[in-house]
Amino acid sequence: MQLTVLSGAGISAESGVPTFRDVETGLWAKVDPYEISSAQGWSRHPEKVWAWYLWRHNLMQGVEPNSGHRAVAAWQDHAEVHVVTQNVDNLHERAGSERVYHLHGSLFEFRCDRCQREYVGRLPDMPEPVETMPPPECQCGGLIRPNVVWFGEPLPDTAWQKSVDAVNNADVVIVVGTSSIVYPAAGLPELALANGIPVIEVNPERTPLSDAATVTVRESAAGALPTLLQRLPSLLG
Repeated sequence: MQLTVLSGAGISAESGVPTFRDVETGLWAKVDPYEISSAQGWSRHPEKVWAWYLWRHNLMQGVEPNSGHRAVAAWQDHAEVHVVTQNVDNLHERAGSERVYHLHGSLFEFRCDRCQREYVGRLPDMPEPVETMPPPECQCGGLIRPNVVWFGEPLPDTAWQKSVDAVNNADVVIVVGTSSIVYPAAGLPELALANGIPVIEVNPERTPLSDAATVTVRESAAGALPTLLQRLPSLLG
């Protein structure tokens, strides 16, 4: 059996991962989110964007996977599991999941904005936020940026194609902790349903997917996922 899991911010929130709005405190309280999460913002103020993401990168290093992440990894003992995630925190990998496709990139990867070469140099610690910090420079003269997808940028081709394949080949698609409003990722459950593949939504809140989903589980990821595999036969009838 192949299980494909589509995960969003909800699963990581249970590990204490702050959402974009949660961390707009202190120096960042009055910053326009578009200015620090768009290609245009990077072009105008790379030192401000770099400071934001370096702080966020350091925050994530102190966060651990929760029982939801660990449950998905444990399913690999019983099924072929593919994880399609909109999260950039690498918590699925740290929990042990082996097939993870990052639609929005990763806070733990960096690259040059000019030649696209991966950056593996040491990053400074940032226990407290600062307003600006100059990003490192690449050998080619470009600036080092986080390998995340910003507003105005396309999703990575390879990750997207692997995600589509994982959905098309799934026996069951499990959608966890996502608002189901951000496209094109929100179109993946729709693709599964159009192909007759059952979709289980795990979310304590109602979403635009809820009415169309084969089954909706009104629980948190950490609460539902550890026993979900055993419940699949009864849920799907």
